[in-house]
Amino acid sequence: MTTAAARKAAALACWQGRVDPQALGGGISNHNFLVLDGGAKFMVRIGEDILVHNVLRRFELAASRAAHAAGISPEVVHAEPGAMVFHYVEGRTLTPADVRDPAMLERILPLVRRCHLELPRHFRGPAPMFWVFQAVRDYAGRLREDKSRMVPELPRLLAAAEKLEKAALPIELVFGHNDLLAANLIDDGIRLWLVDWEYGGFNSPLFDLGGLASNNELSPEQEDWLLEAYFEEPVSDDLRRRYAALKCASLLREAMWSMVSELHLEIEFDYEAYAAENLARFDRAYAAFA
Repeated sequence: MTTAAARKAAALACWQGRVDPQALGGGISNHNFLVLDGGAKFMVRIGEDILVHNVLRRFELAASRAAHAAGISPEVVHAEPGAMVFHYVEGRTLTPADVRDPAMLERILPLVRRCHLELPRHFRGPAPMFWVFQAVRDYAGRLREDKSRMVPELPRLLAAAEKLEKAALPIELVFGHNDLLAANLIDDGIRLWLVDWEYGGFNSPLFDLGGLASNNELSPEQEDWLLEAYFEEPVSDDLRRRYAALKCASLLREAMWSMVSELHLEIEFDYEAYAAENLARFDRAYAAFA
């Protein structure tokens, strides 16, 4: 590897000797590498702050350390500006089909609950709040400033977001992962790990549950199970509507994230197609909600 990201990974101060970073797939906003050093394996994450997405690496680092202390994520063994190094987890990255397996879903839910309830006990320093509707408003402003091809769509999307925000209230406050893609879950054959804390912050638990469902296309029956198992009580109409509002918002945010990424990120990924896919899924979910 001769890319700037690989060179940065190879030059980190933590290595015992010369290393040869090997690119890992899956990242759509960072560069990830596997490094063998001193007989041990490490995962290196190269990425500066991403201001268009309000990603600040100091918060990601604090959340990653808290997640390890809570038994959720691998240990951060080194950090310096633009880079974090983790113990490498030997395991299989999940797919949406894996997440939809009822047996796997039963393993994922306790991990999500542990994130929500235990991670804040270990978080040090100022902690962010992730409110999806503010993210949507900020993305809309960014897209207008950048004269995005999607500007004509913004009035209807913001009108929908306003209705969803009202429907989502009130909220219970927990520490959310806020990016529950299948690719952020790793199965090592014994236990699950939850990784990638770029968007970690205080939020409603319904956003993570809705994101888990929308990102992995859970069935309505699985969504009901998810809510009942998480709250340990029958699902009320009020809870179901607040959940549906945040599930819709998770799809809208994912679509707008990709619209902005299309203009600003340089990683090889089809952001335009990803935006179109998530916008179509949002439209279907919002039609059902409305």
